[in-house]
Amino acid sequence: MATINNGDNKRYRGLIISIALFLSLIGALLVFTFYTSSLLERNTVLIDQTNQVANSAQSVIKDLFDLDSSYGEDTSSPHIQRVLERLEQNTALINNTLTAIGEGGTITDDADGKTYKLPSVSGSAQENVQAANEQWQLLEPRIETYLKDADNVLVDSSDDLTQAVEQAKTSSLLMNESLDDLTNEVFDDAERQANTIRLIQALGVVAIFAYFLIFVFFFVRRLRETDAEAFAARRETQEIMETVNTGLFLLDKDLNIGQQHSRALNSIVGSDRLAGENFTNVLRGRISDKDLKTTQQFIEQLYNPRVKEKLVDSLNPLHKVMLHNSSDDKGLNNRFLDFKFSRVYEDKDIARILVNVNDVSDAVYLEQRLEKERSQNDMQIEMLTTILNVNPKIINEFISNTQAHIERMNNILKNPGSSQYELEGKLNAIYREMHSLKGEASALKLHSFTKIASEAEDKLHALQNQGQLSGNDFLQLAVHLDDLLSLSNTIATLGERINRSAPPKAATANTQAPLSDSALKDSVAKTAAVNSQPASSISTDGGLDIDLDGESNDDRLSFYNDFAKEIAARQGKQVQLKSTTLAQTHIPEHLAKPIKEISIQLLRNAVVHGIEAPSVRHSAGKPEVGTIDLEVQDNGSDFILVVQDDGQGIDYDSIRNKLSKEGRFSEEEASQLSQGDLLKQLFSSGFSTKENADEDGGRGVGLDIIKAQVKDYNGKLNVNSELGQMTRFVITLPKA
Repeated sequence: MATINNGDNKRYRGLIISIALFLSLIGALLVFTFYTSSLLERNTVLIDQTNQVANSAQSVIKDLFDLDSSYGEDTSSPHIQRVLERLEQNTALINNTLTAIGEGGTITDDADGKTYKLPSVSGSAQENVQAANEQWQLLEPRIETYLKDADNVLVDSSDDLTQAVEQAKTSSLLMNESLDDLTNEVFDDAERQANTIRLIQALGVVAIFAYFLIFVFFFVRRLRETDAEAFAARRETQEIMETVNTGLFLLDKDLNIGQQHSRALNSIVGSDRLAGENFTNVLRGRISDKDLKTTQQFIEQLYNPRVKEKLVDSLNPLHKVMLHNSSDDKGLNNRFLDFKFSRVYEDKDIARILVNVNDVSDAVYLEQRLEKERSQNDMQIEMLTTILNVNPKIINEFISNTQAHIERMNNILKNPGSSQYELEGKLNAIYREMHSLKGEASALKLHSFTKIASEAEDKLHALQNQGQLSGNDFLQLAVHLDDLLSLSNTIATLGERINRSAPPKAATANTQAPLSDSALKDSVAKTAAVNSQPASSISTDGGLDIDLDGESNDDRLSFYNDFAKEIAARQGKQVQLKSTTLAQTHIPEHLAKPIKEISIQLLRNAVVHGIEAPSVRHSAGKPEVGTIDLEVQDNGSDFILVVQDDGQGIDYDSIRNKLSKEGRFSEEEASQLSQGDLLKQLFSSGFSTKENADEDGGRGVGLDIIKAQVKDYNGKLNVNSELGQMTRFVITLPKA
């Protein structure tokens, strides 16, 4: 930029100097013209004054002759007084004028009242002035002597008048000759000066015109050279702007796009007219209003010299931003554009902002595809890890249960229902199935399952709060069911592949032969390319045929313990699961599934709602690690499940407050509810005392599932709680 400025300075320095010289010539000629005009004016005044002296001298002689012929007339008569006054004025005028002419003094013009500086005379002109002055010096004393007593009747002034008349006869002729010669010489001198002035002016005008022609010639030639350079530069710039594949343009402080931009910008942005357009108008409707406002603020900061460019660049809101279609895009897809902003300086001031925009859609779509593939690979590795670390029977149960949950949800969706009561029943039933499925997936650490189920629960929860339901509201759940079934198929496929690749081994009770590190790595690598089978490929019995013994009760206890501790870690708590009967008690096959689902829900409920945070337990004098007891009993006719925690117990006042806050009951009605009534509300669908829902609780579905399971198996449910001490759930299910 500095080089360009120096080039411009050198380019225009000669032009500036030439114009200055041209103006100096014109100014000098004007000054000379003003000076010579003043000189001619002074000569003209000198000629006028010389003529005036001559005329005054003639008037003096005339007045003297008049007075001489009128001598004896009353001196107080108007005629005599007028002549005497005129004689006195002309005498004074001749005195002053001759003195001013001889000395080059100043004179005041009686006509316009202006004062003029008379030019000094020399040579013969000065001699003529002196000759006229000598004659006047002879005449003037005699006139003064006469005028002294001219109007005094007591004094005889005839002799003085006669002497003045006689002297005037002689002096007037000589004065007239001298003044005529002076006038001629001054006129001739003025004529010579005028000729000289005209010659100088003509030469000056010719010189100025010649200089002007030379100036125009060189200027036009330089202008042509400059235009040629500018044209070549513009052509090079145009070639660059038409060739580059990126969008380049300039922004001013008002966010107006410059008149020049790269040709690629039109196709990148998707608009034919961009030059002179406002940048915000181009982006409005194609990015979010929030991003548009942030962009305006971002560019304002770029024009702030106190803000470092590198620092503000990290806040660029248009980095890989999606540009939505506009009416001018003619069917083009949404594109991802990457805008980069750079300051353009003039000297040290920020003049404009250079914007470089690239279409990075292919790169972004590739990143998204790679991310999706990575997520799928991570999901498959996660599932493979679960398969390799969890007892095969548990995996088989999960696949079978998942298939059953999805099938029941499909059947619920197929069942007709039009009334609000029927639709709410369908909603609650689907919610229970989804929550049960999520619980089993979370227990197995299948986060992909858990995530999809949680997203489905979010939509179900929104439908619960929607109020008025319609059949179309349930259509959005089909996508989640298909995703869950696809994941279940993936687990089955992975299990089948591992089963086929696993070496034969001797049967052992309740154990699975461990894979070596190399075999595990090989299996993980193979699963990276596994594609999910279609939903119809999974068998109704689970599809995972691994020839191993079933899980032991010790495995089940370990499974429950890991599940409880994982939830506790997410909730910022510490728990320990204890059981003295689970390992010794055989669970009937037809009760294994409900016992497992109820146990999962009760364990989650105990960790989320029962066990306090370590700091709270410490303040209450309890051990920081909470204890959960899970016991099973078989009394012959019934199977009993007991889950007890040493947590904070059930806060019935908190239930009353939540019921009134949600508008289910008024404060007065809630205050009159018994503990039994409050427990019924606690087991109702969609009610939870937890303020904010998360992956582990707060939806109000877990206890609803327990109630439904107990009801389906004609069982009994008993709850006992002491505030601040413990909560115990006792589930009794008939063995028949």
